[in-house]
Amino acid sequence: MALFSLNGFDVLRHRDFTLYLAARLLSTLAVQMQSVAIGWQVYAATGDVFDLGLIGLAQFAPFLVLILPAGHVADRYDRRSILTGCIAMQLLCGVLLYLLTWSGLKAVWPVFAVLALFGSARAFMMPASQAILINLVPSESFGKAVALSSSSFHVAVIVGPMLGGLLYLAGPIAVYATVVALLLASVVMMMGVRVAPQATRREPASWHTLLEGLRFVWSKPVVLGAISLDLFAVLFGGATALLPAYASDVLHAGPSTLGLLRTAPAAGAALTSIALAFWPMTRRVGWWMFGGVAVFGLATVVLGLTDHAMVALVALLLMGAGDMVSVYIRHILVQYETPDAIRGRVSAVNSVFIGASNELGEFESGITAGWFGLVRALLLGGAATLVVTGLWMRLFPMLTTMDRFPHAQKDEQAA
Repeated sequence: MALFSLNGFDVLRHRDFTLYLAARLLSTLAVQMQSVAIGWQVYAATGDVFDLGLIGLAQFAPFLVLILPAGHVADRYDRRSILTGCIAMQLLCGVLLYLLTWSGLKAVWPVFAVLALFGSARAFMMPASQAILINLVPSESFGKAVALSSSSFHVAVIVGPMLGGLLYLAGPIAVYATVVALLLASVVMMMGVRVAPQATRREPASWHTLLEGLRFVWSKPVVLGAISLDLFAVLFGGATALLPAYASDVLHAGPSTLGLLRTAPAAGAALTSIALAFWPMTRRVGWWMFGGVAVFGLATVVLGLTDHAMVALVALLLMGAGDMVSVYIRHILVQYETPDAIRGRVSAVNSVFIGASNELGEFESGITAGWFGLVRALLLGGAATLVVTGLWMRLFPMLTTMDRFPHAQKDEQAA
């Protein structure tokens, strides 16, 4: 990493980036609070860990169907308007969850239906959100913007579950009412963002244009290796979905402890991303990426081996730190290596990998826990992550030996 710099937060002088950051912070805070309420509400109603996996599947299924068209939309239309509409759709989902709970929830399938709508909004939100960031700041500030954007996201993931768990003590209605208020504020802030003109291609939607991002990723082994590593590592190591059952059945704790458990990975990620804003990663980036994924896998194994809350919190903290290193490197690689005119479609492909590793990983964890038991599912997931790390080091040796980011090498050669 580079030497410490006191100007890690100077990127905040850019008004539109700061507004975007605030809107994203509030919307993420709301979504994280909502996820704690949904997980606890569903598990309390059914007592079935398989239903915790269905929470992820309900969001991922529409996401998978819509994500490639969403990337095409992000390249054809104003990304700020897309983000504003998607947050407004999340606001509608919060209102529906409030009304369902207020009317007396008798079955969980209406919750899954709302989550399907939420997954549809997220499908259009993720490519636009990833692609817009580089248009909000000068090129030389992009690395800091990535780090601060990630840290704000994880600060929300830290505070959100904790607030969600505490508010849930007053009932799920209190959680959903707060979610609605936060998302409304986020919509207003996003409407105030002004974005530099983006490169667009007014191509008609077709399979050729929809798949252009996939073809680009396939032609770039460095990008393909980085995003597929995250896919398979987190797919097998997705312990987050099992935390409601883990808190209840292994730690014998309640919603407030669940909130702390959900907070711990984000705390590790937030601390790491803040460190990256001051000590930007510039050397041995390939080894840093693989090391981060290995730490994630080892920490998942530790989580499965312990029934002590403090050890579990430390393991989850390390999981978040390791994952953040991988996310940071992948995001810089993808955005700098991609032309702006297809950045939405390439971001859509990246979002498919992220979504599969998260929501589909939650579904996989629910199935594995149902088959082998909760603890065995965690141990198997962590071991599989370590196997994937070693295999990807052999399949993508250019990542293992990568010392600097490709764009940094080009800048040095140009100078």
